[in-house]
Amino acid sequence: MNHHFLLDCQPVDKKITWSIIVASACLFVPLFVFQGIAWFDFWWWISLNIGILLFAIAVLDRRWRRELAEDFQSRLLFKAAVGALSAVLLYGIFHAGNILSRQMFSFADAGIRGVYQFRSHASPFRIALLMLVLIGPGEEFFWRGFVQRRLSEATGPWRGFLAGSTIYTLVHAASGNAMLVLAAGVCGVFWGFLYLRFKSSLLNAISHTLWDVAIFLIFPLSG
Repeated sequence: MNHHFLLDCQPVDKKITWSIIVASACLFVPLFVFQGIAWFDFWWWISLNIGILLFAIAVLDRRWRRELAEDFQSRLLFKAAVGALSAVLLYGIFHAGNILSRQMFSFADAGIRGVYQFRSHASPFRIALLMLVLIGPGEEFFWRGFVQRRLSEATGPWRGFLAGSTIYTLVHAASGNAMLVLAAGVCGVFWGFLYLRFKSSLLNAISHTLWDVAIFLIFPLSG
């Protein structure tokens, strides 16, 4: 009997899923509360968190490893093109949202400046390098490729999409920055739907990484 078929038929271990989700909250909540401890700044900290979570799911979820490997073996040009176009679309959404939110909310300007304060923790080169190598891809491999997929397998694709997007948003609430939480909510829904539609962590990773670099470093939003 086909080994892949056997893996696909195995029930989702909910204990593993929720243990990893709780672990992610335990890692990310202190990050957003403290944002750094001495030389261990926000960017080292978030990279370490993502590395820990990726290692854990690589060990515990054989199907995640297999599907990620298969993702890198098919329709690469299509995934790169859709990922890049979706990053442009999301940037356009945030550009419009930047203008509207500053007009609608008195706290928007301070909140947006607070998000960009993260850039002062490290050099642009180190931020870009970590975003390209680990942060952008790693977040999608974890939040969509593991969390949303596992929740979808347990509850159905739409419920998994909604639950995954909600958890992704709530983790950012520890920052106390309403604009960061709102941004996370928009991104969670956008990338969650992208994964729901194409079922590709790689496509999502391209979108997330390009958007990260563009909005934080190349074309930051201004007043």
